[in-house]
Amino acid sequence: MVNVSRTVQILPKTKVISTHKRKRVGILGGTFNPIHNGHLIIADQVCSQLGLDQVYFMPDANPPHVDQKLAIDSRDRVAMVNAAIYGNPKFAIEMTEIFRGGVSYSYDTMLELTRRHPENQYYFIIGGDMVSYLPKWHRIDDLVKLVSFVGVKRDGYTPASKYPIIWVDVPYIYFSSTLIRSKIRQHQSIRYLVPDAVLKYIKEHHLYER
Repeated sequence: MVNVSRTVQILPKTKVISTHKRKRVGILGGTFNPIHNGHLIIADQVCSQLGLDQVYFMPDANPPHVDQKLAIDSRDRVAMVNAAIYGNPKFAIEMTEIFRGGVSYSYDTMLELTRRHPENQYYFIIGGDMVSYLPKWHRIDDLVKLVSFVGVKRDGYTPASKYPIIWVDVPYIYFSSTLIRSKIRQHQSIRYLVPDAVLKYIKEHHLYER
């Protein structure tokens, strides 16, 4: 009988290549006092044009730049955001600043979010009129390392900055939360300026009437 020895070749282990992609999340912060259709248009356009997975609406707890006589309770503002985005799987609410309370800096908030959700890649959405103020933002040089800034182009504002900005064209919104509050106080219609669910909430809770 012939003894045949077999040589077994041991192949190196194949390196597993991860196919997991980071989730692309837009952050649209604001007072949302109240949220209106302009906010929804901006979120939808940015989400579509940049191919984001979701856009989170992030209400602030205590906006320092708003007249406290006009700032309603955060519970009402959160309720209206939830009512406005209901039914859109691309939209969600981010409650970090509400839960923290007080005045929040964007850097502190985004540092917390990136540590809590390292799987997310964040896109921080701001109006073109806010871009010129970026040098005054708290720890802006550190913030630009945490997020990608998205600038929504506005008439009358040059789309330029020393900071990296992704510019997005969005239909210009000619109304604001300030205008909506003014119309309510004057007993004028705000239909089609806000989602129907938000309009219903405002009426049922008698918001902004004085």
